[in-house]
Amino acid sequence: MSMMRRLNEPSRRPNETPDISYSSASDVPEPAPPVQAQQAAAAYAGTVNKIIMPPKLANLRKQLRARVLRTPDEADTWHRGEADKEALIAERLRQIIEKLASEKPEFRLNQAEMTLLREAILDDVLGFGAIQPLVADRTVSEIMVNGPQHIWKEQKGLITESEYTYDDEDHILWTAQRIIRPMGRQLNREHPMVDARLPDGSRVHIVTLPSALNGTTITIRKFPEKRLTVEDLINFGSFTRETAEFLKACVVSRMNVVVSGGTGSGKTTLLNVLSGYIPDEERIITIEDSAELQLNQRHVVRLETAPPVPGGDGKTGALTVRDLVRGSLRMRPERIIIGECRGGEALDMLSAMNTGHDGSMTTVHANNPRDSVARLETLVLMSGMDLPLITVRKQIVSAIDLIVQIARLRDGSRKITQVSEIQGMEGENVILQDIFIYRLPGSNSSSPASVGGGKLESTGFRPKFIEKLEENGFRLSGRIFGAGQSTFVKSSL
Repeated sequence: MSMMRRLNEPSRRPNETPDISYSSASDVPEPAPPVQAQQAAAAYAGTVNKIIMPPKLANLRKQLRARVLRTPDEADTWHRGEADKEALIAERLRQIIEKLASEKPEFRLNQAEMTLLREAILDDVLGFGAIQPLVADRTVSEIMVNGPQHIWKEQKGLITESEYTYDDEDHILWTAQRIIRPMGRQLNREHPMVDARLPDGSRVHIVTLPSALNGTTITIRKFPEKRLTVEDLINFGSFTRETAEFLKACVVSRMNVVVSGGTGSGKTTLLNVLSGYIPDEERIITIEDSAELQLNQRHVVRLETAPPVPGGDGKTGALTVRDLVRGSLRMRPERIIIGECRGGEALDMLSAMNTGHDGSMTTVHANNPRDSVARLETLVLMSGMDLPLITVRKQIVSAIDLIVQIARLRDGSRKITQVSEIQGMEGENVILQDIFIYRLPGSNSSSPASVGGGKLESTGFRPKFIEKLEENGFRLSGRIFGAGQSTFVKSSL
């Protein structure tokens, strides 16, 4: 029977102190306070069947996880599942426990307790603590740690609270440091927020005290073990085969594309899929805050931002996305792919698109194509250049050909909801034209649907750059655009 208890099962009183005492010997752990998570967990009785580590073992785990390592960073490159590393840590733990138990009987553990402690220590030093089962579960796409007792997961598009818990704030910080240390990043009072990634490429965002009022938060966006393909997204219903044919023609013909969408909508996944259309012989430079893109082409240069040198002036050694975009222009790129535009680098990106680097791509946070244009305007103004708005809009219109909008619908599915061409300007307004739009059966609305059960349909309009596609050998069938079926009108911003 497992020593782990679930919150709504009979157990010891939450305020009861751990039944363990400590020796004064120098090699014995210092006294640890009662596990506060026991008190906090009581508030969740009757809601989620929480798994709580017995206080005695929780205190031992807290004191011994650092002692099984020769140096703090010894296991930074080791992983759960490596049999030799697990055996090494388990043996060190056994020796420490035997030594402690020989001095005081309170440290003696039965077989079940020893097994539970060993697995917990292995999760801490080789894995990611309490969330290790969620990290290992490939059906979980996102993990959200909101303090010790709140761990949520997204599975098959639905967000639910998990049964796992951390012992306390120190337990979360141990996991956070294990994630960021191999990347040379810091999480402390001077740097309370950090972006990182797991060894498998999953994106991680961490915020700690004093900004995280309920305890350190860790948000992990996982990526499929197998790189998704166009066929996968078609089978998922994210878009149609006709849309895929059109997007392939655009990418190969070196149209500049912006993928727009909200948080968790699948922008990076779609950008990764679209980049697969780029011919193998072209030189591609990817620029990201945390490297996530997985391009299969041979001639790819991957660049990632760098934090300042620890202990320095806060500037030395730092490389921002904007720095990397500027530097990439000296690297003879044929395509530049920016994982996400979120600052002044938008101006440098537009400049690159306007000076011979056609076929470049990026993502922005926006709820629709019109908002994405407005978002780009704001980002350009963040560059510090005092440019008139009309000048910024002209830059956007001359640089960007296509905006692909992707959204996470109410049922959790992710779909392309609009494919819009930037056609030019009328006066001071940017003119957008939907080429495809996601609609429910029987609907003629000019706005995309926000629920599942629809389909990405042609509006009947052909893009103005159709001749460029034909020059590159793409004579797209009329069935793709559904000529003569349109009831849509142009929109302006």
